[in-house]
Amino acid sequence: MRKETYSFDFETYESIEELTEADALLIKEARKATELAYAPYSNFKVGAVAQLANGELAVGSNQENASYPVGICAERVLLASVSQIHPRVPIISLAISYHNLNGASKHPLSPCGMCRQALQEFESRFNQPIRLLLSGMEGQVQIVQQSTQLLPFSFKGDDLK
Repeated sequence: MRKETYSFDFETYESIEELTEADALLIKEARKATELAYAPYSNFKVGAVAQLANGELAVGSNQENASYPVGICAERVLLASVSQIHPRVPIISLAISYHNLNGASKHPLSPCGMCRQALQEFESRFNQPIRLLLSGMEGQVQIVQQSTQLLPFSFKGDDLK
């Protein structure tokens, strides 16, 4: 038996004011994107904004459905849009924010497991790390240098060979 450890470093900023201008803009746009969410059941609105390698921004928001499994998270809405509108353009950074209409939105949250898997596939597809900026509507911001760090035992295309 061999015991192994997995860990990674991430940065925590006390507020958006500590970020670079470019990172602060992405967070502001992700917070604004929460307004586009359709979340009548959970009242938990999520917005995601990506900085693409070509300099453009892409936006996604969660879209719920009365049949819960039919809903889709903001991150996967964004990845699907980018795949169609900019099929050969990698994502450099992705800011994710949320607005909890039933409570506070003051601390960073990370993507769900399904979105982590989708982000891993997108990184692998372009061989380009996706830097994540995580925040609520106010408060701390966390930055993870590569989204795959959040899913150490991901299922990959090579596993199908």
